[in-house]
Amino acid sequence: MKSKIRILVFPCGSEIGLEVHRALAFSSHIKLFGASSLADHGKFIFKNYIEDLPFFDDPEFISKLSEIVVENQIDAIYPTMDSVISMLTVNSDKLGCKVICSPQETAEICLSKLKTYSILESVIRTPRVYKSVDEVDVYPVFMKPDVGYGSRGAKLVHTREEVLHHLNEHPNSIILENLPGDEYTVDCFTDRNGNLRFIGSRNRNRISNGISVNTTRVSSTQEFEDIGNLINRELTFRGAWFFQVKRNSLGKLTLLEVASRLGGSSGIHRNLGVNFALLSIFDMFDQDVQILPNNFEIEMDRALENKFKIDVDFNKVYIDLDDCLIIDSKVNTTLIKFIFQLQNQGKQSILLTKHAGDLSETLKKYRIHNLFDQIIHIQSTDEKSDFIDPKGAIFIDDSHVERRQMRKAHHIPVFAPDSLESLIIS
Repeated sequence: MKSKIRILVFPCGSEIGLEVHRALAFSSHIKLFGASSLADHGKFIFKNYIEDLPFFDDPEFISKLSEIVVENQIDAIYPTMDSVISMLTVNSDKLGCKVICSPQETAEICLSKLKTYSILESVIRTPRVYKSVDEVDVYPVFMKPDVGYGSRGAKLVHTREEVLHHLNEHPNSIILENLPGDEYTVDCFTDRNGNLRFIGSRNRNRISNGISVNTTRVSSTQEFEDIGNLINRELTFRGAWFFQVKRNSLGKLTLLEVASRLGGSSGIHRNLGVNFALLSIFDMFDQDVQILPNNFEIEMDRALENKFKIDVDFNKVYIDLDDCLIIDSKVNTTLIKFIFQLQNQGKQSILLTKHAGDLSETLKKYRIHNLFDQIIHIQSTDEKSDFIDPKGAIFIDDSHVERRQMRKAHHIPVFAPDSLESLIIS
């Protein structure tokens, strides 16, 4: 295996794509590329970003993707949507690289809930499927697309009229028995020899748009492991995959779906030491892997994250100390991150302060005495604008008065600590 495996993630701005980035961004073995059909959040996350790829069902998609593979010397594509996985496995011989996923037959089965139930209903509990509205004898029922993901087109339906209305709006929907109990996702990893190497179950405590945004580990796992082993026996997986189950009215675990990819909130297990994306890549390149999960309680909560691109060109930053770098006797770690980003970019960080005490002792106390390219210590009566070289400079200070005076004197961009996030890159 060569020193850097070049991985193209598509679509890279999906929740799965962003989790793949989080999983691989710090690996010394991987060089990441991201691609999407529309400009998305991946543009703010992936350093090597490619947009305007045709949609996966476009006739030109495979040929254009193959061009990208050649131009960027891609070793493998990491697909992050079920439909894309199916498309790529069908056309794998045209891509010129590996595809990080399970075999084509498995991808096709997992794409359809009806196919999945048909294969697995003889070995595990699956929900009752009503062939028509006339078969429904107990309401409510749950309706969802046979082929779909997230919560698109999924609805709890209480009457015959509602079923007919939903079928009119979503004709691909299937009618299922309602499962009223707790819902779980079980993250799995199967190696190239078919061995199920890891099973990790988690609660889906809070769900938004079909994605678990609050999840915790399930401590009692045997019933989930039994189901996982039975699924792994019936279907051929390679790499990361997951299944979702819910308890029926009798409290019995019943299958919702199986997916031949990693789950969007599988990051909870990554933070326990099980990196599904990296394991899947190593396994696809025929590398033996070891899995050593930590055993502690963990809760994961997800929310929207801000990323920015700004058109400010600068090569040096003047930074205040009191109530900016040091706030309430604690180091502002966000600003520390930015200072090291400057170092990585070859830009200067300059401390410009009116600190009233012994500056050297204060910097040593907080272990930041060797952090700056230059330190400028001025009097409280001095104007900071008199001590800077404004060419290519920006200014960070908690004081509105100081920022206003600096803008007035030099017309350079000024930032408060709360706007640091616009300067931090991934």
